[in-house]
Amino acid sequence: MSTLRTPRELVDNGLIAPEGLAGIERVAERYAIAISPAMADLIDKADPSDPIALQFVPQTAELATTPEEREDPIGDLAHSPVEGIVHRYPDRVLLKAVHVCPVYCRFCFRREMVGPQGLGTLIPDALDRAFAYIAEHSEIWEVILTGGDPLVLSPRRLSELMQRLAAIDHVKIVRFHTRVPVVEPERVDESLIAALKASGKTTYVALHANHPRELTPAARKACARLVDSGIVMLSQSVLLKGINDHPETLAALMRALVETRIKPYYLHHPDLAPGTSHFRLSLEEGRALVAGLRGRISGLCQPTYVLDIPGGYGKAVIAPDTVSERGGCYTISDFRGGEHAYPPQE
Repeated sequence: MSTLRTPRELVDNGLIAPEGLAGIERVAERYAIAISPAMADLIDKADPSDPIALQFVPQTAELATTPEEREDPIGDLAHSPVEGIVHRYPDRVLLKAVHVCPVYCRFCFRREMVGPQGLGTLIPDALDRAFAYIAEHSEIWEVILTGGDPLVLSPRRLSELMQRLAAIDHVKIVRFHTRVPVVEPERVDESLIAALKASGKTTYVALHANHPRELTPAARKACARLVDSGIVMLSQSVLLKGINDHPETLAALMRALVETRIKPYYLHHPDLAPGTSHFRLSLEEGRALVAGLRGRISGLCQPTYVLDIPGGYGKAVIAPDTVSERGGCYTISDFRGGEHAYPPQE
């Protein structure tokens, strides 16, 4: 099986019913579709609520947009001084060299930017300007390669990026955000691992996984290859209705990550991306779930529950000192001390 990319292929593989084809074709006109063989094999076709299917198989619910949703929900564009760079925090930047992924999550907060109809891969001149920006800003200690998924690039391209970063002395940490070890574990071979390293830099890999079933034996072996090579792994997960919004599921996910030698890092509240309201819980529901992990599972398994404040104000830890509630409306404090309504008021 190859990666499934069209509504017709989803029908032919039993992932959507033939009578649903027309609706999913409308979704595909706006948002990219890709389900890798590893993820397609995990889907229980007899279960209409299968948590793997819900993450990757498109639904017509994506055509419904609520008033608070926005095309750039976390304000990437407001903090992009040059193409491919997002500089939201003082000591680190995002480098978005590519805007394609091996799979397309139906809740993606960059769904308007990624895929064949998205922003694409940076052309050489744009990449030169991005590296010039990093080199000119000595406060940049960490570069986070994201997108898109940077590990879709060939080892040769990844190695070129790392060698360019190696020439910038003030950059000490390079972090890759990826789903590849889970959705295409076969890509994690010796050549890819070697490409993620450069002299004088410490490499971290942040794995995106949302359900314990994603950590298959093949995925665990791919992660073991990374960890055994000296690369530190962290996790990023999204709290999603119907997928991991149950205490036992969330606990099992965090335990599975720790067993795989991956430190749980962030648990994200879903962003206000268009057509994703069916995935979102309330902040109160999220807080109750995270509180339920305390004491239930090891401290090694505890993620930090965060909300990316709409508009580009950065992440806020969902905690009493950063979030207040009155009459069903929330006020979120950012890292600079500013206060913001959530959901945002137009």
